[in-house]
Amino acid sequence: MLIRVVRMTFKEEKVGEFLENFEANKEKIRNFPGCYHLELWQDENNQHVFTTYSHWKNEESLNQYRDSELFKSVWAVTRPLFSGKPFAFSSKKIVELP
Repeated sequence: MLIRVVRMTFKEEKVGEFLENFEANKEKIRNFPGCYHLELWQDENNQHVFTTYSHWKNEESLNQYRDSELFKSVWAVTRPLFSGKPFAFSSKKIVELP
């Protein structure tokens, strides 16, 4: 399993647009083949900073999503709303404690 984290900083006046776009597409993203889990987090101290946290079958599944029309359409709306460059990384879970 691959864990993908993307931290995004938005223009404060564009947060509503981002949330509308996420709401409209979250089920499509979550149901994309190879996506097992999707969360949206909001920074506690910076209300215009959001992070997506998702689980993917593997890197190939994530790349298929990133090459898809769904991703391109979501990103076309999301990208102009940023106030800074997003920070993204992928990881594998090594240990989990209950």
